[in-house]
Amino acid sequence: MAESNPTHPAGIDTEAIRAAARNLDDGAVTSGYKGDREAVIKMLNDALATELVCINRYKRHYYTVSGRENAAIKAEFLEHANEEQEHADWLAERIVQLNGDPDFNPATLLDRSHAEYDASEDVQSMVRANLIAERVAIEAYRQMIEQIGDTDPTTRHLLIKIMAVEEEHADDMRDMMTEHG
Repeated sequence: MAESNPTHPAGIDTEAIRAAARNLDDGAVTSGYKGDREAVIKMLNDALATELVCINRYKRHYYTVSGRENAAIKAEFLEHANEEQEHADWLAERIVQLNGDPDFNPATLLDRSHAEYDASEDVQSMVRANLIAERVAIEAYRQMIEQIGDTDPTTRHLLIKIMAVEEEHADDMRDMMTEHG
């Protein structure tokens, strides 16, 4: 019969696993979490603010673009708004998983957002504003991913997933600038 050993032969720390089973109040955050939880929550809340501002910008552009010749651009704005909403939902869920509070306060959104709101009237200015905002978001996510490093693989994976979509959005906006410029 094998001797009881606190470390599994595969290098798994069984005592840490047992501790995780005992500390239920912390939800998804176990003692093995290596990130600076408060700093990650603040980062995620700033990203949430950015996504919320982007939703509003895309929605405004969607509703104010007119003309049959702009139907494809209008549809793209709505699609991007919906994808930004999905990102906001993912970020809010992750904040809650880290035992934080998602900050949806409209009074501070623009101060916390990395991107700007835009009230352009012409389509090219709207597309340009969205391309700028997507590039800002990409760089912000890249920096967040770098800061988190290997300390929080779940958050890192989420940010990489969101950044990939933001890169697609930037490509879409760039293509629209060249097609309709």
